[in-house]
Amino acid sequence: MDLYSRRIIGWAVGPNLDAELALHALHMALYNRRKENLSGLIHHADQGAQFTSFAYTQCLRDHGIQISNSRRGNPYDNAFVESFFKTLKCEEVYMNEYETAKEAYDNIKWFIESRSTMQRECIRL
Repeated sequence: MDLYSRRIIGWAVGPNLDAELALHALHMALYNRRKENLSGLIHHADQGAQFTSFAYTQCLRDHGIQISNSRRGNPYDNAFVESFFKTLKCEEVYMNEYETAKEAYDNIKWFIESRSTMQRECIRL
């Protein structure tokens, strides 16, 4: 999540929350920001193993992105992302019974991308 715009710029869905899934989301975010200068950018996450893995932190370092982590067990340090996940779960995931993983992926993609489109429209106003 870009905190300035509140847009989701990188995300991934999978059966396991591991470093590979987190890296997929990070690569999407980097691709979406490929035309921007990343110097001075701060990446903030909790202290989950996927965000502190060697591959993940090395990717951040390779792009000159400063690493910031929440204090252990303190969701308030990452309140914006925690709030987004609550909204995603309450307004999309808990409201549906997905038949397939593809259906879950497609619905979550629509939810994230439609919210980002609405947010861009509000910023332009």
